[in-house]
Amino acid sequence: MLRKIRIALAVVFFVGITLLFLDFTGTAHHWLSWMAKVQFLPAVLALNVAVIVGLVVLTLVFGRIYCSVICPLGILQDVLARLRRKKNRYSYSKEVRWLRYPVLVLFIIALVAGVGSLFQLLAPYSAYGRIATMVLQPVWMLGNNVLGYVAERADSYAFYTVDVWMKSLPVLIIALVTLVVLAVLAWRGGRTYCNTVCPVGTVLSLLARFSWLKVRFDKDKCKNCSLCSKNCKAACIDYKTHSVDYSRCVVCGDCIDKCKFGALRLSPNSLSPDPSPSREGSASADESPLYLEGDRGRLDREGLSRRSFLLTSALMATAAMAQKKEKLMDGGLAELEDKVSPERQTPLTPPGSLSFQHFAQHCTGCQLCVSQCPNQVLRPSTDLMHLMLPVMSYERGFCRPECTRCSEVCPAGAIKLIDVEEKTDIHIGHAVWIKKNCVPLTDGVECGNCARHCPTGAIEMVMLDEDDEESPMVPAVNESACIGCGACEYVCPSRPFSAIVVEGHEVHRPTPSPSL
Repeated sequence: MLRKIRIALAVVFFVGITLLFLDFTGTAHHWLSWMAKVQFLPAVLALNVAVIVGLVVLTLVFGRIYCSVICPLGILQDVLARLRRKKNRYSYSKEVRWLRYPVLVLFIIALVAGVGSLFQLLAPYSAYGRIATMVLQPVWMLGNNVLGYVAERADSYAFYTVDVWMKSLPVLIIALVTLVVLAVLAWRGGRTYCNTVCPVGTVLSLLARFSWLKVRFDKDKCKNCSLCSKNCKAACIDYKTHSVDYSRCVVCGDCIDKCKFGALRLSPNSLSPDPSPSREGSASADESPLYLEGDRGRLDREGLSRRSFLLTSALMATAAMAQKKEKLMDGGLAELEDKVSPERQTPLTPPGSLSFQHFAQHCTGCQLCVSQCPNQVLRPSTDLMHLMLPVMSYERGFCRPECTRCSEVCPAGAIKLIDVEEKTDIHIGHAVWIKKNCVPLTDGVECGNCARHCPTGAIEMVMLDEDDEESPMVPAVNESACIGCGACEYVCPSRPFSAIVVEGHEVHRPTPSPSL
């Protein structure tokens, strides 16, 4: 039963978190965002005391069960390891301390120093978020488009375009490399990454040594058949000495399930020989719900394993067909050139992130806000110093004043939860007019798109030369009223560079109070 319960809970968490990243309807986060907030590193960065205490207590009771039930990257390793059908292929190995603990020290230094690209690269939840957002979500979207299951909505990710995907090429490469490395390590050695590189696994291992429930040997029943060691993905069971390295054991239950002699059990105390039954019909140790013996229930186990494998694999391969990129047409006559993102002096970060520095220090780079943004405004930065940090860009949409989804889903506190009223008072940047790109001057036509679509009325059209009656009308920006939403930059018809762009603020500021 232990293994069945563990698999069932792992499937629930893995499917839920994956759907949270793949969601294009904007509904999953209402029901599933808590799964992201119970991840270890986001809870620490958000100073979510309740979650931190809960995970610590869970580890002190059951050991590192977090890694096999809650952590999506840990579960993904189990799925990848399952693809290799060879039986009894693992063996005991000693703890790789020379790599494990220096990686943890490096991770902590990067976290304290604010070197986001480094600690985001090592964090397990962030690594899975990159894989889900950069690899699985585009395939999911294209597959659903081909099958006709996605309804076209102006405020959704309904038609995920390949060009937006490719603009994040460095992060896509990192996600693919991470997936390949995980696949190779899991194929060859099960949870090698989990027990040698993962800093969260190392932190939890320090607590797991003192857990109340542990997988323990009954030496009198053990026949030294080595099946427990051969089926331990964590390589932490030494059957010769009847010992378990609890710093690496993830309490998956595979060893208990494979033992034919009932010599392993999850127990709070060392196992002693079971007394003889005092009366007929009394339950034997073999009938303990904490383990299965021999071939009993093997069909059920194989059926459950097969179903869980198919269920999780289905999320990773939804469609093999690729959708031809749709061309943006002007009235069906002329093809419009795609916009190019401007070089901003200060990157734009979402409302609620307080400042660029705060955002960089708290963001885990999980890309959940990127995958959930209904307006295609957020995308991972390709800047080497802030690689994988989500930043805002307005080629495909603008930050609508009524949308607060990124603040609702952020599990690490990098984007504080805000409501619509608060958002409209936050200035994340200000618009800047670029004269050489403005179509009234370059093409001699009237425009005014930016002024008409500005939700705060911060832009008005004025004569370029007040002394010339035929002077073209150009935009003038009131910086004190501009909130940096990017509507003006998005609707600007100038190609490839907009004639009005938004520069970010290092520190976000509220709308100034009107003078009395």
